[in-house]
Amino acid sequence: MGISPSDFAIILLYLVGITLFGAHFRRGQQTLRDYFLGGRTAPWWAIACSIVATETSTLTIIGTPAIAYAGNLGFLQLVLGYLVARVILCVVLIPQYFQGEFYTAYQLLEKRFGKRMKSAAAIVFMGTRALAEGVRISAIGKVVSVAFGTGERWSIAIVAALTLVYTFEGGMRAVIWTDVAQFALYLTGSVAAFFLLLHRIPGGWPEVTQAAAAAGGKLRVFDFAFSLTKNYTFWSGLLGGTFLTMASHGTDQTMVQRLLAARNERDAKKALLASGVIVFVQFALFLVLGVILFVYAQHASLTVPADTDRIFPEFVVRDMPVGLAGLVLASIFAMAMSNASGSLNSLASSSVIDLGGSRPDASPAQQLGRSRRMTLIWGVVLGLLGLVRWGGVLEAGLTIASITYGGMLGV
Repeated sequence: MGISPSDFAIILLYLVGITLFGAHFRRGQQTLRDYFLGGRTAPWWAIACSIVATETSTLTIIGTPAIAYAGNLGFLQLVLGYLVARVILCVVLIPQYFQGEFYTAYQLLEKRFGKRMKSAAAIVFMGTRALAEGVRISAIGKVVSVAFGTGERWSIAIVAALTLVYTFEGGMRAVIWTDVAQFALYLTGSVAAFFLLLHRIPGGWPEVTQAAAAAGGKLRVFDFAFSLTKNYTFWSGLLGGTFLTMASHGTDQTMVQRLLAARNERDAKKALLASGVIVFVQFALFLVLGVILFVYAQHASLTVPADTDRIFPEFVVRDMPVGLAGLVLASIFAMAMSNASGSLNSLASSSVIDLGGSRPDASPAQQLGRSRRMTLIWGVVLGLLGLVRWGGVLEAGLTIASITYGGMLGV
């Protein structure tokens, strides 16, 4: 069962529109500062939305409801650590990044330890980010196969190609402003799905709370047990979430590049702290969506797939009204494109700046040309990695990132 022609038209309109919108930011680009930092002209609130859009991803939209559908709201304990980490980063690392004209996070390591350390850190980042982004791109294949009833390869290729077009043309300015548009779109779609589900369940929210409690406390958030085997407890969430976010937002070029694009240190701090509040609210929304889907499945003939990552896309395609389904599916596409565009630009910037891909004597036009060619190369790499089958997408993405984050943060 596929989507209606009207929903298909909405998705097509979004894909074409966001690509043209991002591509028009090519105008006025003259230097690497324009291409990789957007000329440092973006306001703090736009950078905050861009951080959230990058942090959210397709994995969050389809993976987080799946976690709550199968379990409870315990994942939210991890998000508490996300908030603590942002405060620490504002005190410890952000001031360091604004003590010079930095384009990448790893130029700070060069200043402290030398070029070898900068190059080593950049290589670790590029390997980890490419694999993690491959998981995210793979996730969009699950959505498209549910929506269109087609194979995953063509859908991945189309989304990757369109994202590459506007990132190649518009650079970081395109990344930030398309992120803002995509953030507004996916948040609107998610809120609409939330209220539609509540409307469809007889008894509304009181029925959700009662059925969730009867199912073993699916609305439970906190678990204060001292356990080394449970995935989500208060202590593992607070410690793990703090160090994970300190690493992802403090050492990963994909996030740090957005902070470096701020007008000044104060704006970078405001953007990071504001993004934390938004992230907490939206993770709570996605988790509650999963619980409501669990209750809804008891009242309706909702098909429960073996792969729980498909539970939310299945509901969107089969149970949402025409028009609204197209909006929500477009929002899921938005997240995939937002993540891929940010990763493409940051991978290109690290390749050019940290690994010497740009000669010091090259003209600004030559440097821009090399940067765009590097973006193209990474676009092909990410598209190929998106064809790999990774299993559960949300936890797979976090697991890959966590392999090297600890060492990177330590340095």
